[in-house]
Amino acid sequence: MTQKTKLGYIGLGQMGAAMAERLLGDNAELHVFDTSAEAMNRFTVRGAIGHGSPREVADAAEVVFACLPNQGVSEAVAHGSDGVVHGSAVRVYAEMSTIGKTCMEGIADRLAKAGILAVDAPITGGPPAAREGRLAMLAAGAQEALDRVVPWLDRIGRQTYVLGQTPGQAQVMKVVNNAMMAANMVIASEGLVMGAKAGLDPDAMMEVLTAGTGQSAAATILAKAALTGGFDFGAHLSIVEKDAKLGLSEAAELDVPVETMQAATRLWDRAAQEGRGGDDFTSIIQLIEEAAGAQVRSK
Repeated sequence: MTQKTKLGYIGLGQMGAAMAERLLGDNAELHVFDTSAEAMNRFTVRGAIGHGSPREVADAAEVVFACLPNQGVSEAVAHGSDGVVHGSAVRVYAEMSTIGKTCMEGIADRLAKAGILAVDAPITGGPPAAREGRLAMLAAGAQEALDRVVPWLDRIGRQTYVLGQTPGQAQVMKVVNNAMMAANMVIASEGLVMGAKAGLDPDAMMEVLTAGTGQSAAATILAKAALTGGFDFGAHLSIVEKDAKLGLSEAAELDVPVETMQAATRLWDRAAQEGRGGDDFTSIIQLIEEAAGAQVRSK
């Protein structure tokens, strides 16, 4: 009988749950924690073992993954008073949240002092890709830690890209990716609204954009989740706002001018300030529609 690897997963939200589900299987014993009892129950009924804190998960599992909403939560889960750092079984901790280089480095340093290796392991692709196992998995960390984590990342997503041996490097790549997407989403929205106000058919516009040099993942997402009127890609606007601001922070630390990124981030920030943070992030096009007095909807 094959011995099961004891894995932990902390954070069973929209993305975390979809990824944790892919770790359920005959060769893994999955230990989970979330502040939502309902979220945990969806796993315990399928054979996972629920726990009352991150520390309890780390007392049971050798490799612990976490997917969390922001820097403060990530820090508390990793090295707070009831955090993973106090666990007796954990040897490797994989941080899958988008928290930026500085925060990731701090977490890795605190864990290292307790003899726990950290892998910087953010992901990209969104909720649909998470559910279908199509995520791009990023990773950075010591080779010993990568050897233990990458096989599980490969099981969660489509492909794992190793960005380096130092935790924090994968965070920079993730922030670059998300900042580019956030800016692209704004310009794609502006262009589509401009065309619609001039009388162009949205479906015809998308055909031309897909065939031409204006094609982008952002425009494709808008076509599927916004131009239909569904606004149902599955990620909150507040997440993109947070990541866009992380992009500005990382750029400032590196002394890189990012004027376009700054302009795009202002729109995401305004949307959040107007109370749209809980809306689907594709609803960013509505701000431009409202200002222009025009609407872009597919037939």
